[in-house]
Amino acid sequence: MSPEAIAQLAPELASRIVADSRDRVGWMRARSRGITATDVAQLTSHTSIARAADAKLGAGRGFSGNAYTDHGRRREPEIAAWVAATHGIHPSSALFHAVVEKRHLATPDGIAVDAAGRVSLAEIKTTNRTWRSIPRTYLRQVWWQQHVLGAERTLVVWEEHDGFVPVGDEPRCAWVDRDEREIGQLLRLATELIDELYRRTVLRQAQDASRPVRPREPYRALALGD
Repeated sequence: MSPEAIAQLAPELASRIVADSRDRVGWMRARSRGITATDVAQLTSHTSIARAADAKLGAGRGFSGNAYTDHGRRREPEIAAWVAATHGIHPSSALFHAVVEKRHLATPDGIAVDAAGRVSLAEIKTTNRTWRSIPRTYLRQVWWQQHVLGAERTLVVWEEHDGFVPVGDEPRCAWVDRDEREIGQLLRLATELIDELYRRTVLRQAQDASRPVRPREPYRALALGD
């Protein structure tokens, strides 16, 4: 669903669009200024905050994809077309912020808005493993997206592949309902992550101020600070 279509069906939702992933540079820049579903996927407990902050600040910088992520990008449009045809949830490339906390961000793979204004989402994955259930890493992403967009449920769609050749005639899918308890836990951990990012930013600024002035790389997530 394009931002224009969202604006017609759900003006309030459209007003919370921050960026469009079709403009990858702008989308990545916007994502760096908030907490995304990718970030919260790692938030299992308080002990995961430091690792998530490292990832957010680029400690693992340099990963630009591999054969598996490339396969996923190639297959996503085909799977999204299947989702639209079978469930009426249309592809979306928009990055949204939450109603209250604008640093809470999400880019769902698909969006549907019914006549009553209820929002449903789709999340698309490819995997080389057989799932008995949806991995909790992906469930955390789903619950975060539901929080950001105010959605009541999400269709998780996955396509298994063997050597990058899809297995079966169609993807598999399952509905995941909104879970306020899980969302509440993610919100608490996301707040801790924002606090940790802010603490590191202030410390970095103090360290830089004590050094001789020299050109340095702009800090990508400074806007996470209050």
